[in-house]
Amino acid sequence: MSSTVKTAVFWVVLICVAVLLWAVVKQTKTPKEQALTFSQFIHEVEQDRVKSVTITGNELRGTFSKDGGALRTLIPINYPDVFKTMQQYKVDVEIKDSSSLNFVSILIQAIPFILLLAFWIFMMRQMQSGGNKALSFGKSRARLHSSQQKKVTFKDVAGVDEAKEELQEIIEFLREPQKFQKLGGRIPKGVLLIGSPGTGKTLLARAIAGEANVPFFSISGSDFVEMFVGVGASRVRDLFEQGKKNAPCIVFIDEIDAVGRHRGAGLGGGHDEREQTLNQLLVEMDGFESNEGVILVAATNRPDVLDPALLRPGRFDRRVVVDRPDLRGREQILKVHTKKTPLGDDVELNVIARGTPGFAGADLANLVNEAALLAARQNRKVITMADFELAKDKVMMGVERKSRVISDDEKKHTAYHEAGHAVVASLVAHADPLHKVSIIPRGMALGITMQLPTQDKVDFTKEQAEARLTVLMGGRVADETFMNMKSAGASNDIEQATDLARRMVCEWGMSEMGPVSYGKREEQIFLGREIAQHRDYSETTAISIDQQVRSLIEGGYTRAKKIIDDYRDATVLIAEALLEREVLDGNEVRILIDGGTLPVFKPVIPVNQSNDPGHQVQQVVRPAITPPPMAGPQPA
Repeated sequence: MSSTVKTAVFWVVLICVAVLLWAVVKQTKTPKEQALTFSQFIHEVEQDRVKSVTITGNELRGTFSKDGGALRTLIPINYPDVFKTMQQYKVDVEIKDSSSLNFVSILIQAIPFILLLAFWIFMMRQMQSGGNKALSFGKSRARLHSSQQKKVTFKDVAGVDEAKEELQEIIEFLREPQKFQKLGGRIPKGVLLIGSPGTGKTLLARAIAGEANVPFFSISGSDFVEMFVGVGASRVRDLFEQGKKNAPCIVFIDEIDAVGRHRGAGLGGGHDEREQTLNQLLVEMDGFESNEGVILVAATNRPDVLDPALLRPGRFDRRVVVDRPDLRGREQILKVHTKKTPLGDDVELNVIARGTPGFAGADLANLVNEAALLAARQNRKVITMADFELAKDKVMMGVERKSRVISDDEKKHTAYHEAGHAVVASLVAHADPLHKVSIIPRGMALGITMQLPTQDKVDFTKEQAEARLTVLMGGRVADETFMNMKSAGASNDIEQATDLARRMVCEWGMSEMGPVSYGKREEQIFLGREIAQHRDYSETTAISIDQQVRSLIEGGYTRAKKIIDDYRDATVLIAEALLEREVLDGNEVRILIDGGTLPVFKPVIPVNQSNDPGHQVQQVVRPAITPPPMAGPQPA
């Protein structure tokens, strides 16, 4: 029902209830009537006890003379002497037409039946209509986007040019099908958008709705699942029925992995409700009945768990990968998100793009929002470059925890630990350039050393992996060399180094074990991720793997120790500068390593800019040392 009909029904019911309550109250206040036979009534008149009467048809109502009580009786219409008798005893007689019955009394009698009828009609409409209404379990909850709603077009989407081209072709097919049909081409039945969270899959679907000018239905994969058996399959049928009625149209299913997971992997057996929903979806997409003109667009970030029957051509004919944007894409995304944002003259979006490697579209939107909040907190009219830099540090490394009380010894320990990372990262070959080192507590870490690669990376070599191991060991070496101790602060470094070394041996073939893969991950599709590792090698091989892992980590430790021993004075200068300034960028660290001096420190909020492009952020963190020790954040 529309809002107007709902409002009208509400007021009608409200008025009926009010009239019913008024009648009940009035009846309680009216004196109780005494029912008399006609002979008793004549006797009362002859005894001069009746004061007045009102005659309506053959019904007579009156009042007694003494106490004013009410009486009621029926009189024969053809009785000739009734009026003479009442006139003789001076009874006041009023005669009403029997056709003019009281409307209120009729309404009072009809109200229960009206309410019952209205309730029955309401329940029937609820069962026949869709939406979030009672008893509409089998109806699809897809929302139809109208042309009056705010449109999102491809102009609002940036950084995914290849995906836009693939989807633009589908829109052209909907607009000019003859152009493709002349060459024997047919419209794709399904398009699957694949990408990491935050890369813009749902935004692309909204852009399709704004560009296509055809009916667009959107629904989430979880909307098919219900507590009642068979509801999911019924909703799939209803969804495609709506699509056929509005063809040509586009149906968008977000997070399709909620219903499209691999069959036979669940805990519910072959009659699992989710599998029934998937079976119905498979039939509707490519079964005996044709669904010409209904294009299914789905999005997921877990294509590995989808059922193979769902991915075959004829169902999802096209797979569009929505990847994280590169340097140029990040700059375009920043332009879109800052379109309505007042920027300062010093803001350079290309510099921000180069300093945010690995950021997805959602991350960049969050970065712009954080910068705007920082500028508003300072009561500024525009967003400056300093706001973007502070927001970038907050998003990448966490919120500064300057309120945390740290002892001088612990602060000194943290400074030397991070100085060890910084020196090794600046001097070891094949390592990503040092971006920033800080001893300001952020999140769970007491200190952070950040590296940014010089270009977008698509591969990872053995030399780069060994350099990474060396940088990770730099903190532990500095602890032993300058503080003469082994602390739990290096727990996160050791964990990362061990994981990296094991992957070098077991997955990448970067050891003396040769180019062989050891251990297969076992995945339970129903549980969503790997929960165990299958050992397909002997105990002797396992011992060799452990020896190779240990050898790689010890090699990184040896290289880090040699660098720190050779540059012992520079490490001390960096640690002392960190104790004074708390934050150093890569250029300042290099100046100290080369024997230079830094300008006089002025205690202001540090703002550091980086012109280094990249694709992957690497962070070395020293976690807070608390019993039990807490591991710091993993590198992005």
